[in-house]
Amino acid sequence: MFNKILIANRGEIAFRAVRECRELGIRSVAVYSDADADALFVKHADEAYSLGEPTATNSYLNMEKILDIAKRCEADAVYPGYGFLSENPKFVEACEQSGLNFIGPPSESMRRGKPKHRARQLMKTNGIPVTPGLDGAITSVSEMSEAIKAVADIGYPVIVKPSGAGGGIGMKAVNNQDELVAAMKYAESIGSSAFGVSAFYIEKYISRMKHIEFQILADKKGNVVHLGERECSVQRRFQKLIEEAPSPVMTPELRREMGETAVQVAKLLKYVNALTVEFIYSMDTGEYFFNEVNTRLQVEHPLTELITGINLVKEQIRIATGEELGYTQDDFQLRGWALECRINAEDPFKGFIPSPGKITAYQPPGGFGVRVDSGIYAGYTVPFYYDPLLVKLLTWGRNREEAIASMKRALAEFVVEGIKTNIPSHIVTLEDEVFEQGDYTTSFIEERGIVKKMRG
Repeated sequence: MFNKILIANRGEIAFRAVRECRELGIRSVAVYSDADADALFVKHADEAYSLGEPTATNSYLNMEKILDIAKRCEADAVYPGYGFLSENPKFVEACEQSGLNFIGPPSESMRRGKPKHRARQLMKTNGIPVTPGLDGAITSVSEMSEAIKAVADIGYPVIVKPSGAGGGIGMKAVNNQDELVAAMKYAESIGSSAFGVSAFYIEKYISRMKHIEFQILADKKGNVVHLGERECSVQRRFQKLIEEAPSPVMTPELRREMGETAVQVAKLLKYVNALTVEFIYSMDTGEYFFNEVNTRLQVEHPLTELITGINLVKEQIRIATGEELGYTQDDFQLRGWALECRINAEDPFKGFIPSPGKITAYQPPGGFGVRVDSGIYAGYTVPFYYDPLLVKLLTWGRNREEAIASMKRALAEFVVEGIKTNIPSHIVTLEDEVFEQGDYTTSFIEERGIVKKMRG
């Protein structure tokens, strides 16, 4: 087991990692920007080192600073969480070259999974179903005219996706040529400026679709298992808001087929550690297609923990030390149902604009089946430099109805004052009959007019 782990992240996932290190008898090292000096993950870590000014580029994305601190504090491993440097193969290579254990996949596996168009082509070549679209990526403006011609053959609507982006950033669904040209220019621009990859690719847009992902664990001995699926179809502008596990449309037969496909994806990547394989599921045809891989832990991973009893963060650490999984696919049974609501510092009555500031009152909900993953407290000042995620609120029940009822009650109990949150939009969503039926799609928020209903 490791002696000391540097946690290259912030917020609730950094606090979560501190807690797991303590239970495993490992010393934790926090790195923090000036804006996070009073954060809980800093207060509870065994050691903490400043990264300086708060902008992400100069703090949590600064590889040189983080690696220098790791060397000075004599850490023997780095835990990346999600976001920031978690899917940067250059950072992984730098860790490998400096003798640091990266708690995630090796750089070779990460490069097989990113950029997205490369992973898509790998899957297609090996018989994994992919969404119809252009083969290969578009890398320059000069190729756009050929893309326009190709899209005419595919048929609108299509979706333009930056190859290097994550979390839905830069993606746009388009219905005609003018929108396509604008979307391609946007994808190239944001991909280059935000992710250093200007390439993008184009796929057929499946309008009535669900976003379903499978959680994979793989050890260094070649053992690979899936831990079932999560559904992440409640989205606004491709940003996930509410997730659940299992998916309401899943059958044992479909789960077995999609799960085996997800395991095959992991093996094609020669993967080690925690992986998420994302699929698009068509509500019209019942077909599923490979969408992308996330070579890291997902924000919504606690759903899988609740229905399997597996602590994914601890498993990541154990796998990185060389331990075998110690279980097979047949050992897993899904128990009950779980929901997650992302509580963000946003004002849903003003277009979901960020709402940073001081939290004057904070009282999270409790009770049977309620889990709160958070890194905030009353008196904490939410900075405006980073993602607005404050809390992951989860509920578990013996069935979907129980989990929803617990979530409604938990949201009603939740007190966060001093800033605005998106709790009102979650309450309206859970009351919607289409959500209750479980046959919602990724267009649910817009089609059901959730924002309009919330505003009365």
